[in-house]
Amino acid sequence: MTEEELRKRLEALKIEHRDLDAAIDALTEAGPANQLQVARLKKRKLSLKDQIAMIQDYLIPDIIA
Repeated sequence: MTEEELRKRLEALKIEHRDLDAAIDALTEAGPANQLQVARLKKRKLSLKDQIAMIQDYLIPDIIA
């Protein structure tokens, strides 16, 4: 993937991560009946976080001073 494609992918992942956060909040407020779905969404959110970190590490390498 090119750097441009990685940046677009990174932005899409960040948007999905925020959307999942809102969905988790809404389900949590709805009551305890949706705990399995909340757990699945949280797992997906963690996966997105890992993907975001991996792309950011690639785009912004550590600089050894």
